[in-house]
Amino acid sequence: MSKKRGLSLEEKREQMLQIFYESQDFYLLKELEKLGPKKGVISQSVKDVIQTLVDDDLVLKDKIGTSVYFWSLPNCASNQLRNTYNKLESDLTSSKKWYNELLEQRENLERGREQSDEREAALEELETTELEHKKLKDELASYADNDPAALEAMKNAIDVAHSAANRWTGFRVSSRIEGTHDKQI
Repeated sequence: MSKKRGLSLEEKREQMLQIFYESQDFYLLKELEKLGPKKGVISQSVKDVIQTLVDDDLVLKDKIGTSVYFWSLPNCASNQLRNTYNKLESDLTSSKKWYNELLEQRENLERGREQSDEREAALEELETTELEHKKLKDELASYADNDPAALEAMKNAIDVAHSAANRWTGFRVSSRIEGTHDKQI
């Protein structure tokens, strides 16, 4: 028993493109669904295949009124390939230029950084200075709790909170005494 193998997506795409290239005409989706089985593409997959061709700009699509028309001409595909080729060429050229600029920049940066005894001594001194700086920053952070400016700001915040609490509790107490019983005046 031999089973007939269906077409792959790429084969279906080629067959549908052949429909366009042979007739050089425009089609509605219903017409393509009728022509697809003649080329070996089942009608249920025609819409998906056409959509992939439209997404890849191999088939053009335009809505006119309530109808959606599809078309593709052989020279459109070659123009698209030519444009893609030109774009990729320009991208390659700019990438090579950027690469050469980066190489030149790297060489410029390496000029002053040759390995020498002076450089190694300077790097060691830099490392010890950075460690000492970090140690001093940590020590300064431990004294931050005793900072006079922070203590003064805390005292001011306490005074503001205390006066606000007195204002609110005093308002509530005085309104009860006057008999308004929690009503705002």
